Amino acid sequence: MNNDEIIGVVSGHRDGHGFVVCEGTQSDIYLPTNEMRAVLHKDRVRVRVARTDRRGRPEGRVTEILERSQDPIIGRLLNEAGIFLVAPEDKRYGQDILVSKNAIGSAQVGQVVVVELTEPPALYGQPVGRVKEVLGEIDDPGMEIEIAVRKYSVPHEFSDECLRLAKGLPDKVRPADKKGRVDLTDVPLVTIDGEDARDFDDAVYCEPAKVGRGKGWRLLVAIADVSHYVQPGNGIDVDAFDRATSVYFPRRVIPMLPEKLSNGLCSLNPEVERLCMVCDMLITATGDIHAYQFYPAVMFSHARFTYTEVATILQNTRSHEALQRGDLVPHLLHLHDAYRGLQQARQRRGAVDFETVETQIISDDTGRIERIIARTRNDAHKVIEEAMLAANVCAAEFIAQSKHLGIFRVHEGPPANKLEILRNYLKAMGVTQTLGDDPKPGDYQVIAKATKDRPEAKQIHTMLLRSMQQAVYTPTNNGHFGLAFEAYTHFTSPIRRYPDLMVHRVIKAVLSEKKYQLPDSLLTMKVPPARKKPAGATPEKPKKALTGQSLAWEMVGLHCSANERRADEASRDVEAWLKCKYMREHLGEEFTGQVSAVTSFGLFVTLDTMYVEGLVHITELGGDFFRFDDIRQELRGERTGIRYALGTVLNIQVSRVDLDGRRIDFRLVKPEGEVGRDDTAERGPRSDRLREARLPKDGAGRAAHGGAKSAKASNLGRSTKPNSTSTLGHSGHTTSPSKAVKGKRASKGSQPVVSKAPSKRSRRS
Repeated sequence: MNNDEIIGVVSGHRDGHGFVVCEGTQSDIYLPTNEMRAVLHKDRVRVRVARTDRRGRPEGRVTEILERSQDPIIGRLLNEAGIFLVAPEDKRYGQDILVSKNAIGSAQVGQVVVVELTEPPALYGQPVGRVKEVLGEIDDPGMEIEIAVRKYSVPHEFSDECLRLAKGLPDKVRPADKKGRVDLTDVPLVTIDGEDARDFDDAVYCEPAKVGRGKGWRLLVAIADVSHYVQPGNGIDVDAFDRATSVYFPRRVIPMLPEKLSNGLCSLNPEVERLCMVCDMLITATGDIHAYQFYPAVMFSHARFTYTEVATILQNTRSHEALQRGDLVPHLLHLHDAYRGLQQARQRRGAVDFETVETQIISDDTGRIERIIARTRNDAHKVIEEAMLAANVCAAEFIAQSKHLGIFRVHEGPPANKLEILRNYLKAMGVTQTLGDDPKPGDYQVIAKATKDRPEAKQIHTMLLRSMQQAVYTPTNNGHFGLAFEAYTHFTSPIRRYPDLMVHRVIKAVLSEKKYQLPDSLLTMKVPPARKKPAGATPEKPKKALTGQSLAWEMVGLHCSANERRADEASRDVEAWLKCKYMREHLGEEFTGQVSAVTSFGLFVTLDTMYVEGLVHITELGGDFFRFDDIRQELRGERTGIRYALGTVLNIQVSRVDLDGRRIDFRLVKPEGEVGRDDTAERGPRSDRLREARLPKDGAGRAAHGGAKSAKASNLGRSTKPNSTSTLGHSGHTTSPSKAVKGKRASKGSQPVVSKAPSKRSRRS
């Protein structure tokens, strides 16, 4: 192969061009529109760098298409001038799919369908396909979920073999299942979960105990023993591995295990016997884990508590809730005492602990959003979190000390490029504390505490969080940076996470002095490519050549990490869809929000009361030239000195909603007679009076805006009448990261609009 040729995967863009995403730290290669005519999003290709474009990006030419994506394409069936076609819902597919009349099956014009390609695109020909599945009408309840599970290839149907095996499982614990297990049925273990929880992985119990020469606690964390019922390599296990995780949507869950296991036989439901794996710990008064042991047991959950109920009891032991629970209340108080000790240990370790805002969508029976609220995180949440962390740490240490191959949850320190950005930001903000080349979690906490009383505390904490990497699953134990643990894994949720199930199997093998071997089917599976690391990231340490079981464990880690990201992306996509539908009802209305992200092309603003994020494009900022300061993360007007930074409070109007693009546009609401000024923006180039920031969400909505030059409107909003003509709608978004951009206010009296339908697909970034 020519040295100038590079292999990668095509990533389409909603504007028609694309990129080839290369493995490792190799920069993405830009593909102009003409190079995208013969390829589609997710195709694997070989490219040669032809030149460098005017923006300094390497521009490539496709020399060979190595592998066509097998993923189905979801879109809306249209009839234009007597020709049937499917307009892809995902804007990264830049071409309509032609469908012959005899290939549409039972689909009706206007319905959302799944299409598979029968002919790939060519330089002078559109792709051709056939309708594989009809999902229904675009406004059907739950359609956003049906689209997402197929768009992200989320497995949502169990195999016949899986269902057959699940059906053959018993309905309750049998006497034979209890053999060799510790009987804990007399121990008042309880579950504590959210009000809407349906499967219960974990139960807890705590009592005072003498630890060494001092006082402490005995903490039991009992976890559902899924591994007893799901045997390696059988039909249930194959389906569980394929999914790797349960996927949570508003009002619907796609479980990793069949319902008979996830909500029945494995779920630690109250007042029934269940098999479990127990982490039995002795914890000192200062929160250190003095000793621990693992063993299989049979338990009997004495109660099902909710977080709200436990928080009320902890606040008032004479409350109505406390009086109803009687003898269980003292155990909850012991659990709370142990939590306070574990919190002391967390602080001594210097674990990163930032308070973030999590939201919850409240929907009606049809799936329509009624309201969006902030989740309240009380002491009950924190009690369970610390108990689960303690059990996970013990599991990781147990596997590491046994020298057995296993899976760890690894969170490495910040990469060099992000660390440099953070250092520059802290310096620009006048923060005296700094970070070295090899920072520790405690260094982050020092900065957080030193700046907690500053007006811009939240935006500083946001930048601290953004500098970190994403946690992954891997057989190599490199510790957990954020939690400040030398070894960490996932042990506490085997009903909904496959890595936890594997950890249980390894622990059982070590306890029985055996060795857990991965099924032969995994030894021959192709290892998926590692996630691309950004340019400037800290290079990985050289790894020894992996073979056999070691290679299989590496593959399992990559597979589980990738599917975890897939589940998150699918969930965010559905939430973005729902929020767009919700905001269509509020077009033209005015709200107050805070800047949650600053880019070269505008400001992302999160509404204070609705927790919805939208874009104020740079052309909406008034009659001034605005430059993007990437060090201070702000836009600054050259003439007026107005500064828009993280946390700046703005009054906005909802101006446009693009359902297909998952994007919401805002415009600034300015005092009458003032142009180029907003009272909530900071004044003067030296001003340090920045507002508090709300933590941004890395959802599909922001991604859709990023880098868009002339993002066009939705496909699913196109006319579905035969022989109809589409109307083009434009957002007018432009980007120019290296130059100042002149803002332009919307004309007075202009009306907000819902995006019209384009005649050609625009791409999603």
